[in-house]
Parts: sequence; C-alpha cells; structure tokens
Amino acid sequence: MPAVAQTKVQASKVVKALALGYPDAECALIHDSPFQLLIATILSAQCTDERVNIVTKDLFAQCPTPQAIVDLPVKDLEKIIQSAGFYRMKAKNIKGCCQKLVDDHGGEVPQSLAELVELPGVGRKTANVVLGTSFGIPSGIVVDTHVTRLTNRLGLTDKQDAVKIETELMPIVPKQEWINFSHRLIHHGRRICKARKPLCNDCLMLKFCPQVGVDQIGEKKKDAE
Repeated sequence: MPAVAQTKVQASKVVKALALGYPDAECALIHDSPFQLLIATILSAQCTDERVNIVTKDLFAQCPTPQAIVDLPVKDLEKIIQSAGFYRMKAKNIKGCCQKLVDDHGGEVPQSLAELVELPGVGRKTANVVLGTSFGIPSGIVVDTHVTRLTNRLGLTDKQDAVKIETELMPIVPKQEWINFSHRLIHHGRRICKARKPLCNDCLMLKFCPQVGVDQIGEKKKDAE
C-alpha cells in the first residue's frame, strides 16, 4: 500500500477512536461569544487555557465589547492581562484587533479566514479556532502543541511546523471531522498522551499507535495484543 494511503488509513483509525473516547470534547477556552473566543485565543499564545480563563473573566467583566476595549487605556489593559504573559504585545494586538473590528466590521467578528487573518494578532490557527468553534465553519485544522505532538507520535506527519502539519492533515482527515479532530486530540494530549510521561497503557489507540519518539523519552513501548 502506498505511503499516502497508509497514512489515510491510520488517520481514519485515529478519527474513529477519538470520536469514541471524546464524543463531547469542546474548546477549553471559556467564552460566550465569537468576540470573547477571538480575544481568548489571542491571549492563549504561550499561556495555559486555565490562566487565560482567569484573565478573561476579569477582562470581559470590564470590557464586554470591542468598543469597550478600544476605549480602555492600554496601560489598564496590560495590567488586566499581565499574568497571561507577553502582555505588552498581546495588549497591542488586542487593541488593534478591536479597533479594526469596530472600524471595518461594525464590531462583529467576520466569518471568513481571509478577513480574520487581517486582524492584528490573528494568524491561521486563531482564525481556525474561531471559525470552527463559534461558527461551525471547517476552515482548517487547528494545530497547537498537543496536536503537533500527537500527530507525530501517531505517525500522521513528521513535521513540526504548524502550517506544514495542517497541510498534511487536511487531505487525510475528512473535512466534516476537522473541528472535532483538534478538540479531541487536545483533550487526549492533556489526559493521556502527555509530553513527558505519556500513559500509553491507558491509551485507546495503543493497538495501532507506532509511538514515534515515545521510547526516547523514557516510556517503554508496549506490544499491543
């Protein structure tokens, strides 16, 4: 069987297993609107979802709309989001993003990839998160550190660059699964397929996972029966 076909078969096994194991997996960022998810995703760069959820609780209580953030002095915004890390750059991007939402989109979050990536602080990953989670639009596959780690271990890609990984995943994962695929992989990465000590014996994909690189971090490979 050609390598591409083998990878597609492997992807099908992964998709089915994740659907069984995590049927209700959702985005871990707490939000009540596309706008809140957009800002939370910008804040999530180099920061845990748990910390972002703490920060956004205070932020959205004070600034429930893009215009409110535009009106907020940048120093006040920096103070609110400081614990999320890289707060000066994030504050600059969030202010710029909200200004553009107000000026160009009537304060609403646009529903196209092209328009979203034009917003300050918004790249393809953030756009995919917002389109998929808030609007149900499968614009691509969200690739974060968990998705990168797991797709490598599962033998779906050998790339480390997020864009290259997404490019390789999109043809082998059915489009109708793109949104759930990322949510479920992320949940699995947090609970089982951890970075340092993966719980391989508890994994629902042990029987067909090649465990690429796992033996190099101190976890013995187990033969699936």
